[in-house]
Amino acid sequence: MFETLTDKLELTFKRLRGQGKISENNIEEALREVRLALLEADVHLKVVKSFLESVKTRALGQEVLQSLTPEQHFIKIVREELTSLLGGEHQDLELKGAPPLVLMLVGLQGSGKTTTLAKLALRLKRENKRNPYLVSADIYRPAAIEQLKILGQELSIPVHDSQPGTSPLVICQESLEEARRHFYDLLLIDTAGRLHIDEELMQELKSIKEALRPHHILLVADAMTGQDAVNQAHGFNSWLDVTGIILSKMDGDARGGAALSMREIVGKPILFSGVGEKLDALEPFYPDRLASRILGMGDVLSLIEKAEQTYEQKEVERLEKLVQKNQFSLEDFQTQLKQIKRMGSIGDLLDLVPGARKLAPKVDLGQAEKELKRVDAIINSMTIEERRNPAILNGSRRRRIAQGSGTTVTEVNRLIKQFLEMKKMMQRFHKLGARALFNRIPTPFH
Repeated sequence: MFETLTDKLELTFKRLRGQGKISENNIEEALREVRLALLEADVHLKVVKSFLESVKTRALGQEVLQSLTPEQHFIKIVREELTSLLGGEHQDLELKGAPPLVLMLVGLQGSGKTTTLAKLALRLKRENKRNPYLVSADIYRPAAIEQLKILGQELSIPVHDSQPGTSPLVICQESLEEARRHFYDLLLIDTAGRLHIDEELMQELKSIKEALRPHHILLVADAMTGQDAVNQAHGFNSWLDVTGIILSKMDGDARGGAALSMREIVGKPILFSGVGEKLDALEPFYPDRLASRILGMGDVLSLIEKAEQTYEQKEVERLEKLVQKNQFSLEDFQTQLKQIKRMGSIGDLLDLVPGARKLAPKVDLGQAEKELKRVDAIINSMTIEERRNPAILNGSRRRRIAQGSGTTVTEVNRLIKQFLEMKKMMQRFHKLGARALFNRIPTPFH
């Protein structure tokens, strides 16, 4: 989402680095460049002004001007102020209280409330060991109730049987009683949206708030809509006093101004961000990590967490034993590829690696994604015996595999060669006692 902003900031820092010694004039010029970059990223003008004032006050201090590495100090200040702008410390969703706790999601139509509700329910079920109950109070949008029921079935999470002819307030009251009767500890309410904020909608939401006294009112805002999302958030907060924000569609190609402006303008923490269409694509929001990514520094902690969520310790130990016995097969290789895919696209993963974005222009991400699919297709076209023992892959077998996978014999040969080379490398590392290798993701191709 922040590619353009990141590129512009990196260019600004590069110019600063070329100055040799930093003066007040250098900093003023750098701040002008940063200002333009932020405005082009659709960051709110008020936010830009306060951010630049904070950076300028600190950057003109003696610690920076007299430093041997003043440009590094300047980058450090920008990173710290960006982190502060985004909310400073990460905040968890607080869930203390007598069950069932009520979580009410609000937002405009099209912001992604229903999908976000399902994502949040899944996360709270998995990570917090909660027992959620879902309810749709949106009787206006066609198929809204049915959509939530389908999502609930997919996640094996119960959904209240809302009736379109019933008022939203009555639906919410009935669902709360149902949650109490069946000992669900969370009630997640999907409320109606509008194309624009209007008094009728807000009065409806206020009546639900007053009757159910929700533990949290979470605003779902579409990060792709820029300053519009910030203005909407301000309006919802004025009426309902929201407790937190979830930014949806953070994986889009918008300029990112909403994420940078939201906390400062609304004054409420960003708790989660939606980073994909899959129902597990909801991540806790870490201001410091996003600040690092914006500045092209990567986000190693998030990468590690993704790997830990994808790779179970038992699987790591199983792979180690296979390598030890020289039994690592193309079948196991394919399993590793599937786990890599679960972590996200190659582009998303590159964004988390420090310095990787500088290599991105040299890497054809689209081609890399196609290569992963091609490898998967080739292995799928093999018999179980061939996957487990590539030594039997003679010329006729390779031609059959190429034909079945829609590839060429050359591509099949290349994959087998790469696999055998990787297998040798893993054996070599194992003999050297490099156990850490098995906590890393094997590279599927050169």
